[in-house]
Amino acid sequence: MVVTAFKAFLAFCILAGSIYTFNDIVDREQDSMHPFKVRRPVASGIISPKEATVFGVFLSILAITSGFFINNLFGILLCLYLFFQIAYSFYFKNQVIIDVLLVSFGFVLRAIGGAVAIKVFISPWLIICTFLLALFLALSKRKYEYGSDLFKHRKVLVYYNDELLDQMIAISTSSVLVSYILYTFTSGKPVALMYTIPFVIYGIFRYIYLVYKENEGGRPAIHLLTDLPLQINLLLWIGVVIFIFYFHR
Repeated sequence: MVVTAFKAFLAFCILAGSIYTFNDIVDREQDSMHPFKVRRPVASGIISPKEATVFGVFLSILAITSGFFINNLFGILLCLYLFFQIAYSFYFKNQVIIDVLLVSFGFVLRAIGGAVAIKVFISPWLIICTFLLALFLALSKRKYEYGSDLFKHRKVLVYYNDELLDQMIAISTSSVLVSYILYTFTSGKPVALMYTIPFVIYGIFRYIYLVYKENEGGRPAIHLLTDLPLQINLLLWIGVVIFIFYFHR
């Protein structure tokens, strides 16, 4: 199962790479005005749109073919993921509210893909918590972008404002916390999982602090790799979960 899960992980990485390639082709003009994305190969002119298209198609075929070798349902899920992400890149990324919902749905498909690949039960809590956490991160990213000089880069920002984003972030924050708390009590897992709740609350609040106080939040992966409090909190959460599942009686 571990080997199969790793193969599925690689397939999703390759497919995500193809989608980012298509997205960079579509956004090459806007990326050229972005302080970080201007260094991307297509935006900087290192790679032509034609070359990038060929590369993206090759990666898509490779990923989906690999997916069907794992199992048919996983291959179909990869096709579905590709369809929705291309639709996002070419149209829905400029549709207010739908843009963040579709981004969040993409992370749900990834989570479901892992369960489909190794043929295990897909917990509804996995779907709910993944969707709400991804929605929280997507809205936080919009908040960061709205507060910075990136309007020319992302057209959909003209439909948002500070008050709207603040309310959406507040709702998503409350939703993800309540969902996780309910999960620890009602999922059938050890009730001792309730001891992990403080770590989740701190992680969410720490990220909000980065967004509102430090004017960060544009690149969640970078923050996870560079913010020491977030790293310590994540390691503590992992350690407590492992202890509960394997040693707690």
